[in-house]
Amino acid sequence: MPSSAAPLAALSTGLLAAALVAVPAVPAVPAVPATPVARAVAPAEPASGAGWSWPLHPRPAVLRGYDDVSRYAPGHRGLDLTASAGQPVLAPQDGVVVFAGPVAGRGVVVLEHAGGLRTSYEPVLAGAPVGTRLSAGEAFAALGAGAHCADRPCLHLGLRRGEDYLDPLTSLAPVGPPVLLPLGRAG
Repeated sequence: MPSSAAPLAALSTGLLAAALVAVPAVPAVPAVPATPVARAVAPAEPASGAGWSWPLHPRPAVLRGYDDVSRYAPGHRGLDLTASAGQPVLAPQDGVVVFAGPVAGRGVVVLEHAGGLRTSYEPVLAGAPVGTRLSAGEAFAALGAGAHCADRPCLHLGLRRGEDYLDPLTSLAPVGPPVLLPLGRAG
């Protein structure tokens, strides 16, 4: 070490030793084991008549769920369901076809149901013209091209009452029992 650095090193060592002596010892706080806190989550109030049937058979997996956001905020307003190209799309409840055509290059069908509810489906190939009355479980379209889910075929299912989007999962049966969810992270 150069001769000019030796006094600096001694000074640094002395300051460090003084700091260690001058700091009062802090008593150790005993660790408290984290207890997971849970809350009961009841199923949401159904949009109308719980027990709507799923629009695909067999019951599909949900790839992406509904984002509960305000009316003008960005978000996903529906469900993305696993599907196969050409798979029949079924009416979840009695309804009437009120729109069938392309929107932004994708085939879309909209059904109107009791209580002012409308369901929308994309990408689909319409099999029933506007004005067709459908019974629950009746096929009205087939999954088309123009994947809503970029990497795989899926069906996007939307639900609205008037201008308000709703979570379609609240209407599809079975809802299932309440589930306990953690409020925070353990640890």
